[in-house]
Amino acid sequence: MQETLMRSALFVPGNRPERFSKAIASGADAVIVDLEDSVAPDAKEAAREALARHAQQSPQDHVWVRINDGTTRWFEDDLALCRSLPSVVGIMLPKAQAADHVYQVSGAGKPLIPVIESAQGLRMLDKIAEANGVVRLTFGILDLMVEFGTRPHTEGAGKVLDQVRFQVLQASRMHGLDDPIDTVFADFSDLDGLRQSATLARDMGYGGKLCIHPKQVEMVHQVYQPLPEELDWARRVLDHAEKTGEYAFRLDGRMVDLPVIEGARRILQRVGGSGL
Repeated sequence: MQETLMRSALFVPGNRPERFSKAIASGADAVIVDLEDSVAPDAKEAAREALARHAQQSPQDHVWVRINDGTTRWFEDDLALCRSLPSVVGIMLPKAQAADHVYQVSGAGKPLIPVIESAQGLRMLDKIAEANGVVRLTFGILDLMVEFGTRPHTEGAGKVLDQVRFQVLQASRMHGLDDPIDTVFADFSDLDGLRQSATLARDMGYGGKLCIHPKQVEMVHQVYQPLPEELDWARRVLDHAEKTGEYAFRLDGRMVDLPVIEGARRILQRVGGSGL
């Protein structure tokens, strides 16, 4: 099955329905209506009602929803709403650390992205990743750094971030999930910093990045757009393998074998192309 393209996944607060259509129009590959962190406790019900109204008025606007986590009193109602709305095409489960909560969400019959945000979540990564319905993983570095006592914006924080990235990437590959999606870059006014962060994650093997502002979407797409010479090379590799049936050959003076062919296939998938 070909991987679903998700270079960008843009959050929009669930209590700001006037922003839903703007988020859809941003060009993001996925829009995530957030019922969790961006919505105060006394506004949770109103946010669910706003999502339900938008789904009725604009059923063509397909969205993901970040529900409240399984330890909260809002979890069941959030999950029931997502299950009932056809325009909700996937669920994001924050603070994923208990396998039974992941299994409960997967029972809603919609694609699921767990968010790893704690040491316990990292410990339970394999159990979480193997749950039915999980399509890819992501993580919340801000919550993790608070728990770990990590100082943000330091060299040490960068090392912790890369360790978490690797663990999430490894679990994704071990369980055959789609490319993981990288955590947020919190300073949406710093596009150069966003470019560097997104490029690092891309080069590590990530498929996209969570966004918190529409202005971040275009930059993320630029980073994840393969260069013309990369696309040309990938197409020629796959074309040669398909025409000749060879899986070990030389092209442009470089040795090509099965891992290289798979790499070429991934490059084309990043622009919605197909492999062999």
